[in-house]
Amino acid sequence: MSVSMRLSRGGSKKRPYYKIVVSNSRAPRDGKYLEQVGTYNPLLAKDDANRVRLVEDRVRYWIGVGAQPTDRVARMLDKAGLKERTPTNNPQKAEPGKKAKDRAEEKAEKLREAEEAAAAAAAEAAAPAEAPAEEAAADEATEA
Repeated sequence: MSVSMRLSRGGSKKRPYYKIVVSNSRAPRDGKYLEQVGTYNPLLAKDDANRVRLVEDRVRYWIGVGAQPTDRVARMLDKAGLKERTPTNNPQKAEPGKKAKDRAEEKAEKLREAEEAAAAAAAEAAAPAEAPAEEAAADEATEA
């Protein structure tokens, strides 16, 4: 049986309260658990002592027999000094996905095409205006 330490949600709507429990990893989130080893109240201030409460000896026991904490519980245990956690590093976190890159590329291409079309239209509008002026200058030169 695979055992995990995880959060079990309680509390009312929009007022969450979590129990830190040890349970079978296949059991439902809020279902039957083996033991409650702490509580977590996210509504309290981050520096409040009652935000995360752990029964340290039971946590150490369950870690010793192979219980695997979830990422969020592992963060809490690391902060309490019960289990060392290596921080993860994802250098591509802020980078947009492939589809978003494709959309941005298409948008930039359409913008370039629109700018080129506007420049071509401006050049066409300026070219005919210059041609009669040149003809008039040529006519004046022939008359003189």
